[in-house]
Amino acid sequence: MTHGRFVVVPAAYVFLLRDGASGPEVLLQLRQHTGYMDDHWAAAAAGHVEKGETAYDAARREALEEIGVTDLDLSFVTAMQRTRGGEPIDERIDFFFTARSWSGEPRIVEPAKAADLAWFPLDALPDPVVPHELAVLDGLRSGTATAYSTFGFQE
Repeated sequence: MTHGRFVVVPAAYVFLLRDGASGPEVLLQLRQHTGYMDDHWAAAAAGHVEKGETAYDAARREALEEIGVTDLDLSFVTAMQRTRGGEPIDERIDFFFTARSWSGEPRIVEPAKAADLAWFPLDALPDPVVPHELAVLDGLRSGTATAYSTFGFQE
């Protein structure tokens, strides 16, 4: 059915956090062979929300599928409305969560898609980080993260 509206693609992201020697640390994966932002650091677990699934359920599923952890204590950070100029596939709503506790040892479950998995201090992130994810990490670091955020729109 064509109704003239654009399609919004929802995704869920999980930033695992822990206390490090010099402050909070975040677990990031180095993307490879995905076709999107390869060779960039990104959330350890992220992916599309599937039909009939909540963003919380998607976050838990992606954490199991990508880094092998369960029982995440998720905290909602922000819903980010994102675009890259208005192409239909680029209208996005991203739900970002953090978790400070979980079961299992994080590991690369999909080695074809992740070249590395490492902990980084929030105030010393690697370069490059996927840009819209970096905006959320900056908000976490500075304490300025808000429940609703945007990325890619003209100010």
